[in-house]
Amino acid sequence: MLLQVERFFMQTSRLLGRALALVFLLMTLNVFFDVVMRYFFHNSSVGMQEMEWHLFSIVILFGVSVALLEEGHVRVDFLYDRFSVRKKAVINIVGTVFFLLPLACLILFGSFDFVMDSYNIKEISENPGGLHYRYVIKAMIPLAFAVLVFAAIGYTIKNINLYRRNPHPELLSSRPGEDRP
Repeated sequence: MLLQVERFFMQTSRLLGRALALVFLLMTLNVFFDVVMRYFFHNSSVGMQEMEWHLFSIVILFGVSVALLEEGHVRVDFLYDRFSVRKKAVINIVGTVFFLLPLACLILFGSFDFVMDSYNIKEISENPGGLHYRYVIKAMIPLAFAVLVFAAIGYTIKNINLYRRNPHPELLSSRPGEDRP
C-alpha cells in the first residue's frame, strides 16, 4: 500500500519537475530576449526584467519540493553517506517531521496575510512599465509551501518504505574496506 502511495508522490514530483523545466525554458527565453533588446537595439523593458525574477521565483519556490523528493537537497553528505540505509531513513524521517514540516507550515500559514495585503491594495510594480498584479507572484509563496508540505509527506513515506525494506542491516553488503556492523 505504501509503495503505491510513494509512487504517486514520485510521479507528481516528476510532473512538477517537467512543468518547472518549461518555466525555466520560458525564463531563459525571456532573459535572451531582454539581453538582445538591451545590447543590440538599446531598448529595454522593465516588465520583461520583472518577469525574469517572477519566473525565477517560481522555479526556486517549487523546485525545492522536486529537489526534496529527488534527493537533490543539501545535507552533510560526508557523514550521511557512512550510515546504513535504515539510519539514513530514520534521519530523513526525523528531519522532515521535526524540522522541515514545522518550518514549511509556519511559512505557509504566515504568508497568507502578506498575500492578502497585497491583493487588497491591488499591488503593482512601483517601476514605470512594470508588471501589474504583484499579488499573483506573491500568492506563489503559500502555494509553493503547500506543495512542499505535500512533498515532505511523500518524502516521509518514501523513507518509511526504505526503513521497512531493510530490516536487517547486517545482511547488506558493506563497502570495500569497511567492516560489517
